[in-house]
Amino acid sequence: MDIEIGAKGSDFSTVDRSLVIPEELSLLPIKDTVLFPMVVMPLIVSRESSMKLVDDAVVSDSRIIALSTLKDPDIEAPGIDDVYPIGVAAAIHTMLRLPEHQRLIIQGLKRIRITECIQSEPYLRVKIEEIPEIDDFTEDEMVEIEALRRNVAEHFQSVVTLSPGLPDELQNIATSITKPGVLADTVALHLPISMPEKQALLEMPGIKERLRALLAILMREVEVLELGSKIQSQVHSEMGKTQRDYYLREQMKAIQRELGEGDERSAEVEELRRKIVEAKMTQEAEKEALRELDRLRHMSPAAPEYTVARTFIDSLIGLPWNVYTEDNLDIPQVHKILNEDHYGLDKVKERILEYLSVRKFREAGEMRHPILCFAGPPGVGKTSLGKSIARALGRKFVRMSLGGVRDEAEIRGHRRTYIGALPGQIIQGVKRSESHNPVFMMDEIDKVGADFRGDPSSALLEVLDPEQNATFRDHYLEVTFDLSKVMFITTANVLDTILPPLRDRMEVLEIAGYTEEEKLEIAKRHLVPKQLEEHGLKQRKHITFVQDGLAEIIRGYTREAGVRNLERQIATICRKVAREWAEGRDKAARISAKKVHEYLGVPRYSQQELTDRADEPGVAVGLAWTPTGGDVLFVEATKMQGGKQLLTTGQLGDVMKESAQAALSYVRSHSATLGIDANFYKDADIHLHVPAGAIPKDGPSAGVTMLTALASLLTCRKVKPRTAMTGEITLRGKVLPVGGLKEKILAARRAGVETVIVPKENRKDVVEEVPEDIRNSMRIEYVEDVSQVLELALEPDSIA
Repeated sequence: MDIEIGAKGSDFSTVDRSLVIPEELSLLPIKDTVLFPMVVMPLIVSRESSMKLVDDAVVSDSRIIALSTLKDPDIEAPGIDDVYPIGVAAAIHTMLRLPEHQRLIIQGLKRIRITECIQSEPYLRVKIEEIPEIDDFTEDEMVEIEALRRNVAEHFQSVVTLSPGLPDELQNIATSITKPGVLADTVALHLPISMPEKQALLEMPGIKERLRALLAILMREVEVLELGSKIQSQVHSEMGKTQRDYYLREQMKAIQRELGEGDERSAEVEELRRKIVEAKMTQEAEKEALRELDRLRHMSPAAPEYTVARTFIDSLIGLPWNVYTEDNLDIPQVHKILNEDHYGLDKVKERILEYLSVRKFREAGEMRHPILCFAGPPGVGKTSLGKSIARALGRKFVRMSLGGVRDEAEIRGHRRTYIGALPGQIIQGVKRSESHNPVFMMDEIDKVGADFRGDPSSALLEVLDPEQNATFRDHYLEVTFDLSKVMFITTANVLDTILPPLRDRMEVLEIAGYTEEEKLEIAKRHLVPKQLEEHGLKQRKHITFVQDGLAEIIRGYTREAGVRNLERQIATICRKVAREWAEGRDKAARISAKKVHEYLGVPRYSQQELTDRADEPGVAVGLAWTPTGGDVLFVEATKMQGGKQLLTTGQLGDVMKESAQAALSYVRSHSATLGIDANFYKDADIHLHVPAGAIPKDGPSAGVTMLTALASLLTCRKVKPRTAMTGEITLRGKVLPVGGLKEKILAARRAGVETVIVPKENRKDVVEEVPEDIRNSMRIEYVEDVSQVLELALEPDSIA
């Protein structure tokens, strides 16, 4: 910005009017103001070229410069064509230099006309000619000028009085300045009018002409200010007479109805009425909307209830009461889309295809939509699967995260009695989808909390019940809205934290972890292309992932049920390759197993761990289920001098401690069968430890593992290498079934286990849930008695 305007000065009529103005002056463009002769005004100069101009001017003899107003105030580097040709010659009285700008006090001297530009750098210099002021008047003209001067002074006093933006001290100008020309210029400077009008006054050399024009402007300003004052008084009066206004408005409306006319309010109400009819609401909702509209019609727009009523009506109108998307019933095409987006997950895909097949054959009547719950560890694609289902069906997709939601009003909405009330997230989600039958995904339903504001899980009971959600009633709307057309899909990592009645309303589809082969296929089909695109790389031209390289990433750098860490490792390699290309690489990188080690460092996981840690008696390998998938755990047993005490460590829960006690009791009661000294416990302590002590552990499925570890310790027989087991035991030596078999067997496969011992009653679960290629790649033994476990798990030869 070239010039900023400070506070304006007053009349300084002591300047010598015979002062000679040089023919060549430096030109300082100013913006948003016009300087007049004989008037003092402060300026702030901040542009470098302008500051240079001032520096040169203050050291000159005359300290006189030319000032002219910019035609366009937004121009940052003005030229000679960007300023008005008529300006003012001004003298610099004082200059204060500051780090960022200069402060000037300048006084206008005479009107000038710019005739020629003789310099443009570093600042403008121009040739000028003075514009003489016409002051040769007859006696009659002098009388007329005096009359004009008095009128201008009187009207300017009125403007100052009526205008809140002008200080009262300006009234002194009208009384203290007696010269008509100086008065006209000073009033023009302070008058709140546009820059073009001020420039026009500057360009008038005749005093009489200038006073006439100024008087016309002052009369207009006085009229506008008086009208504004009158309107303000009326508004204040009206605010105190609400009842009188209401009566007059009703009379006005009656008159307008008789004349066939309407005002803007009536047009707005009629527009809302038309939208209510076009929305095709239910009879109950339309009745409520029209009732609220009738209340709105009688309200003042200034009333607080007006906004509440208008927002409520807009909320009802905005809902997709009768807007549906047509389902894609081309079953092969839907299957193709689902396969394009996700590899595996056959159970979920089959359930969607079954639902669509029934829809296709049942043409008449209403069909209940399934309430699906995708349960599984993180990173297996639960949320993205919901998006894929919506794309395959041709429906709109809405997602709501329930993690950390503790307020019931998030589901049902707030009542309209509260300030800022809104519908709940269910209604808002349907409104955002602009469709009555979207796919509505509720993420992390297992992480819903409850506090003094209510229990959102209980509020979800109605939403996720196909028998009840057809008449869902939001607290804000207070009318029923049919949610039975919405396909609700929820996701969870664990099912135990979900309210049992809520879990009972949902059809749970468990998504276990991926096998190594599935991860390899997912990486090739989805993860690698996605990361190449995100990093600007092209397959074969910049980088090539070979199969053994991807397999090495899966085995050595990730041990998870999902594929998130796998994607991160692929992204790490892509970043490193992108950097190599940025630094001058000219040949495509081939990501083999060896290259993976170079880019990612030493492998984090090794299958050798199983052999190394279980290479002595007293150590057995068990299988555990976790919320993030399955995992292997080691149970270590040792014996020492003591007094018949069983010690358990490793943050074991009560159930796991009881399993350890049951295992010891079985070994003691069957010591003869096992070939163990019957008095082994007489003067000894037994210590059972489960490593990874920072992680809490519980559950009965480690019973067979603990018993095997004790038997191995006391018989001095090692557990066979790469053997893992799971199962609950009884004091009679029976092996009972456990859960999470698929996750446990997949974890065993990831860890390099070759033989898995599972309860015989879990055979159906293994056959149904575990993929055939996994079953064929491992030896799975089914047992029903502890003796079978020990025969399969322990090496036959005794070790001294």
